Amino acid sequence: MTENKTNNNPLTSEEKENIITSLLHKEGCWVDWGKACQILQQGGVNSQEIFEGTGLQTSQQNLVIVASQVYDSLIKGDAEEDLLNYYRGPRSDVLYELRILNHQERLSAAILAKEKQLDVDGAKEIAKAIKHFSHLSQPPTGFTLHSGDAVAYQYWKNARQKKTLADKARLIAEGLKFAHSSTARQQIEQLLTEAATATSTSKKNAPLLPIYRLETEEQLPCILPVVGTFPLTAKDLENVPIFESIEPFGQINIKQNTQIVSIPHWQVILTAKHPAVIFCRSEDLPKQTSTKSEELLVVVDLSIKDWNSNNYWLIEEDQKLKFNWFESAPNYNILGQLLIIVKPKKILDEDNLAQPWQMDD
Repeated sequence: MTENKTNNNPLTSEEKENIITSLLHKEGCWVDWGKACQILQQGGVNSQEIFEGTGLQTSQQNLVIVASQVYDSLIKGDAEEDLLNYYRGPRSDVLYELRILNHQERLSAAILAKEKQLDVDGAKEIAKAIKHFSHLSQPPTGFTLHSGDAVAYQYWKNARQKKTLADKARLIAEGLKFAHSSTARQQIEQLLTEAATATSTSKKNAPLLPIYRLETEEQLPCILPVVGTFPLTAKDLENVPIFESIEPFGQINIKQNTQIVSIPHWQVILTAKHPAVIFCRSEDLPKQTSTKSEELLVVVDLSIKDWNSNNYWLIEEDQKLKFNWFESAPNYNILGQLLIIVKPKKILDEDNLAQPWQMDD
């Protein structure tokens, strides 16, 4: 409600004081408080001043004023005394939600709310349903103008839009609770029958296909030919095949008796023209990176044989293949460039991985 700022009915100081004192002491019921607040506001007293004198906040003032007006409309509609007594209960918040309805609708809604013992949320729902129903050009098939049927229609309409039987059943149950006429009940019960029939006759849907899309190059395995394990000679490099990848999934045709290994498709390997794998020990490297001896996987590009000082190289020395770095162009015949060294995955205790977790209390 918009507060009346005009001073059409100015109050004397004595009248103002008497009304504020009455509100402060909460004399009468909430209907009297609403009418008193309205008299004060129309008499030029603003809501803040009323709050300071009575303790009624602006929102409370607005609620009891509007609810008392709805209450008066019930009286004008010849409401029964037991209905009026029920709402003096106090149930100002319930009547406040009926403010959107006209006088006739308010009375029927108030009777329905009392009959169903609705709280403020329930009153808000039925007020919206009755308002919506009143906008229809004519009652839908099976539903009458009774407020109970109006509310039942809204639940019926909402239930039709639900997909699952559980959701439909919940709304149908609410609709049956409010339905007044037998025809409205039949309409709602028919909806339940249709939903149950559709569920029992519906075919089971096929499961979703487990489709994944590869997003990065590293998700594709890189299949490389294996030269062998140190010690090796230059002769071992003579028949190392070049694998050609067939898109879009990197398919590779491999001849029999060819050893291969799979590693992630790291960027450093993508540009290699003739990559191959050599297995060696950590002590076979020209520069020791760890005191622990372990097996390593080394990828070399056998197509690169022009020296530069920025890389390590595969050479043959004393008829054995070795890896080395050279500050200047070496006298050795370069057989390939070292691309990457891969250590095996580190597992602290492989036996524990196969056992279920146990925790001490």
